[in-house]
Amino acid sequence: MKLYIKYMVSIRCKMIVKAELDKLDLLYGEVHLGEVNVLEPMSEEQRSLFKAGLLKSGLELMDDKRTMFVERIKNIVVEMIHYSEEVPKTNFSNFLSSKLNYDYTYLANLFSEVTGMNIEHYIIIHKIERVKELIIYDELNLTEISYRMNYSSVAHLSNQFKKVTGLTPTFFKNLKNKRRSSLEDM
Repeated sequence: MKLYIKYMVSIRCKMIVKAELDKLDLLYGEVHLGEVNVLEPMSEEQRSLFKAGLLKSGLELMDDKRTMFVERIKNIVVEMIHYSEEVPKTNFSNFLSSKLNYDYTYLANLFSEVTGMNIEHYIIIHKIERVKELIIYDELNLTEISYRMNYSSVAHLSNQFKKVTGLTPTFFKNLKNKRRSSLEDM
């Protein structure tokens, strides 16, 4: 049986879920962001204990089908932007539709209804967070970052970055450098 877990967005979260299942001696298969495949039936007591164990770590076992589906959308976005080497070259609407086998209009309406935010805005926020990480790592220049993140140009990346953060990418990078140098002076 598949269980869907809210706020499960990192490798660390996967480890927490595995540990909670191990505590209950439950056999499980694959653990992906937002979901785990439990290979045996769970009693109501095991389900309660699992749910409580997850809550202690800030994770939540989901029961509502609509919320579970929205979490799947979120996890696909997070995995695509933060954990894949390169953002897909197709547009996100086609990518999500093909990944979930649903019409994008349905996905977008459901996402907006449940979260109060549209998918595009959610994707932009995550892309900008990833751009911040790449700027901080200082391994790529802005042109390479814009290409990797599938922006049409550095100008497009810079405009979106400024809309979300209030800063230009260059100013953000200089802040990081200024902070590093002031810490070294201590």
